[in-house]
This record gives sequence, structure tokens and C-alpha cells, in this order.
Amino acid sequence: MVTALRSPVSVSVRAAAKINLHLGVGAVRADGFHPLDTVYQAIGLYDDVTMTAHHHTGIVLETADYIDPADIPSASENIAIRALDLVRAHSGRDGHERLDLIKSIPVAGGMAGGSADAAATLLAYDRLHGCGLSDEVLLELAAELGSDVPFSLVGGTARGRGRGELVQPLDDQGTWWWVAVPSRLGLSTPDVYRHFDRLFPHALAEPAEPADLLSALASGEPLRLARTLHNDLQGPAIDLRPDLGILIERGEREGALRGLVSGSGPTCIFLCDSLDGAHAVVAGLRGAGHDVVLIANGPVAGAHFLELP
Repeated sequence: MVTALRSPVSVSVRAAAKINLHLGVGAVRADGFHPLDTVYQAIGLYDDVTMTAHHHTGIVLETADYIDPADIPSASENIAIRALDLVRAHSGRDGHERLDLIKSIPVAGGMAGGSADAAATLLAYDRLHGCGLSDEVLLELAAELGSDVPFSLVGGTARGRGRGELVQPLDDQGTWWWVAVPSRLGLSTPDVYRHFDRLFPHALAEPAEPADLLSALASGEPLRLARTLHNDLQGPAIDLRPDLGILIERGEREGALRGLVSGSGPTCIFLCDSLDGAHAVVAGLRGAGHDVVLIANGPVAGAHFLELP
């Protein structure tokens, strides 16, 4: 008698891109890190990770047409695999898992796509194997992987301090419309921070608090929020890539309330007054020769489970 093998169990998790509404950067510390005071927002651009028990560990990749698969780190260097190794070691389990990764978050664009994949992997592993890890443990593991990974678990709008990994959710009842313009030419985050150090050798030990922005978020008024958007890394990023400054100026001429470099760049984001306003900015930027221009709303949920078909 032949016994049919059971189909492998799979778990799918969706995680969102992040943008920084405020990114305050302090002077570099002796350990090489910069203290941050930032306000994150998760927006409606997503990566999906499906994890399946398998006979070997690996990644199967599918990308949106505006993402070059060659830009995705190989399995040996991918943060999702590092997340898998970390949570497996924590759980004390043996075995292997395959990750089917569908990427729509721009790569190396300051939008934490890798961090989203890592957060999704932690959550998927916990569900797939019934580990029952607490939120606190998941956040601790996330912080070991990178500054943006804890926020990718939390989502919504949140304040990040320390290196960005100490996350405090914020009450944000607004609906904000964003246009994002990724760049096919990357921009090294360490290079941007080093340039910040050169440009601001007397930076404060601790960055200023985003009090005005927090008040603007509570108001729900797009114009008020636009006036308080801030990024200490924008100047260094534009100094290294002047085309980003030109792009921001163009987006604002096309009707955006405010343009901003996302994190360390090179993606630029534009706050708009409405969905219709966002469509008008998209049309203007595409007319100016930018072929990849994306619309997303925020805030959206952090990493969360999807039902498999």
C-alpha cells in the first residue's frame, strides 16, 4: 500500500515599505552608530513572503517589472535568510524552509524592503512551526537584524529612537497620499552617513525631537504635515546625487505639497493633498521622463498574514 505524502504547509506574510516623515540624526558615536529620532510610516507598497517546509533552504524570487532581479542579494547575503537562520537558532529547531519572495518595494531605495522581508520571515517562521514567540521576542530578534526591522513588524506610524529600533506606535488617524519615485542607480547608506559626518562635524549628540511633526500628524491636515517633513540625510544625499534635488523641485512644481528624500535615498517621496492630487503629480513626473512613479497611501498595517489561495 502506497501512502500519499502530505502537502507541505505554507504561510504567507505581507510587509509594507516604510518612509521617514522625520529623520533626525545625531553625531556619530564611538561605536560607529548615529543616534536617531525618526517618525516612520508604513505605506501601501508591499513584499510578500511565503514560507514552506522544504528539503533545503533557499529563495524563489518574483519581482515587479520596475525591479531588476539582479539587484536582489543572493540567498547567502539576503537579510531574509539571516532572519530565518536567527529565528531557527532561537527556536532550537532543525530543518529547512523555502522562501517564495514577491518584491514590489523598490530595492536599495531607503524604503526598507529588505527589512520588510526579514520581518515577514520572522512572523512566517513563528506561525509555520507554532513557536508561539511573543511580540517582545519577535521585536528583539528584529532589532538584531537591523534598525528598520522592528518597525516593519509594527507598521502604521511610529516613532523610532536609539538607532531607530526602539519603536513607539503613534496614533495617526490621517489618510496620507504619497508618490514615490525610485532610482535605478543606488545610493550607499554608509556613504550618505559618512557624508553627513563631513558636512556636519559639529552635529548635536542627540537629534532634535519632532514635536511640530507629531502635532501635524494629529491634525490630519496634509499641508500642515508637509511643512514639518524633515530629513537630516537629505542634504548629504543631494550633495552626492544632485539629480535628487532636481527631482524634488520638479515634483513640487507638478503639485506635490512637499518632496523629500526617503531615508538615505535614493527614492524620493512626495506628499500630495489627495488621491487626485497624487495622480496629477504622477502624470507630471511621467511627462518629465520618469518612467517608474508609484502611488501609495499610508499608514498601513505592519507585517501580517495572508490567506493562501
